[in-house]
Amino acid sequence: MISSAIRFAAYPVVVGASVAAILPIAAGELPPWPGYALVAALGMASVAILERLRPYQQAWLHDHGDLATDIVHTVVNLGLLSATALGLHALRLDLPSVWPHHWPLWIQMLLAGAVIDLGLYAMHRLSHRVDWLWRLHATHHSSERLYWLNGERRHPLSALLLGAPGIVTAVGLGAPPAVISAWLTLLTVHLAFQHANLDYRLGPLRYLLGVGEIHRWHHKREFEDAQVNFGEFWMFWDHLFGTFHDRSNGVQAADVGLREAGFPQRYVDQLRWPFRRPASSVPSSASTRIADR
Repeated sequence: MISSAIRFAAYPVVVGASVAAILPIAAGELPPWPGYALVAALGMASVAILERLRPYQQAWLHDHGDLATDIVHTVVNLGLLSATALGLHALRLDLPSVWPHHWPLWIQMLLAGAVIDLGLYAMHRLSHRVDWLWRLHATHHSSERLYWLNGERRHPLSALLLGAPGIVTAVGLGAPPAVISAWLTLLTVHLAFQHANLDYRLGPLRYLLGVGEIHRWHHKREFEDAQVNFGEFWMFWDHLFGTFHDRSNGVQAADVGLREAGFPQRYVDQLRWPFRRPASSVPSSASTRIADR
């Protein structure tokens, strides 16, 4: 009974509760700091607990020598996210705006999310095509398992490059800092679900949202099989540009990671890896592999 409830209610309950907590902060009824950070932390902690109750793969529950490194990745990248949000609030940019400020906050948040997500999709695809971007992005694909911390396992330069175009565009359109911060907080909770070792289902909504059962295909060990489902939150762009993929047989425990051996485990070594070119660990050109598909 509890297991079935988790399978079908985990995502809507946790994400719904996160939205309910985010909107009063965006409306100015509660302080953005530490409000947004608390929502993100509680959402991610909920996913971590739910994984233990209904795991997708038992093997992924165990530390693969990656937990300490992923904790550092999470602290660093959520720190960058918080700094971005705080910076937006501090600047309070007074630019000419085409933003629909009169719309309800939740609709503004969805609009900001669509703009930011399109930027993420574009940069994500480029990161699989351009060799130097792939070298930065490979850190995200290097994990031998998927679990709640994988969403933040990113080289900080890759995280900045992925997020900058969409966020800058949203700011340029006049989106209020509180709305952008609200979306980034929700995205943090969603990314924990997207990479979670949690056996949950959204039914037909998986065609709309980039949830775990869809996103796991993107982490296939064979690079050629991973060129699908680039969307971070929405799957609109994957449908529009022909990169959506769904099959009934799911990704298994041994199916994820990098084909190339020797990716470092320590955080500092992962920061250095993109700037080194040892023959044993450099993948063949991402652009070449895409062209060969």
